[in-house]
Amino acid sequence: MIKNQNKLVFRIIFLLSIAVILFVLLLNRKFFSAPFTIPQFAYSLPKFNATINALSLTMLILSYIFVKRKKYKIHKALNLSAFFLSAIFLISYTLYHYFVPETSYGGSGAIKSVYYFILFSHILASLFLMPLVLIAFFYGLNNNLLNHKKIVKWAYPVWVYVSFTGILVYFFLLPYYNFPN
Repeated sequence: MIKNQNKLVFRIIFLLSIAVILFVLLLNRKFFSAPFTIPQFAYSLPKFNATINALSLTMLILSYIFVKRKKYKIHKALNLSAFFLSAIFLISYTLYHYFVPETSYGGSGAIKSVYYFILFSHILASLFLMPLVLIAFFYGLNNNLLNHKKIVKWAYPVWVYVSFTGILVYFFLLPYYNFPN
């Protein structure tokens, strides 16, 4: 019974992850038509997204510290907070990319290569983030600590990397955002 339930949950996680990835891909490729006028709030979303990433990263680091100190309730609360923040980020990110034309990086030389390495590694890691985090949460919330620890060995560094590089991408693009004053 439990094995069948786990299979169903893993299928749902897999399908949800694929659906989100496809949605974001279609959104970034402007498959969905945006309105002719960009709402004013959309211009503040990159800064908001970087702030959310920074808060999520902080929660993850604190969560790691507290789990090492065996403060499991605080660890759980911090992870749930980081998860909630990441969900808000995903909504905000999709809104921004729906309303605002894509911002291109305008740097040149070696720094441009650094930017694109960070961007592509960020994107690649983010493809694996959602299923890893959802499986880690599934195991953790069901007190399957052995499997939770096994998946967190992968999920935690990916989540930290995606949050940190998301902040870096924001700062790389900051001079190139074309926002009205």
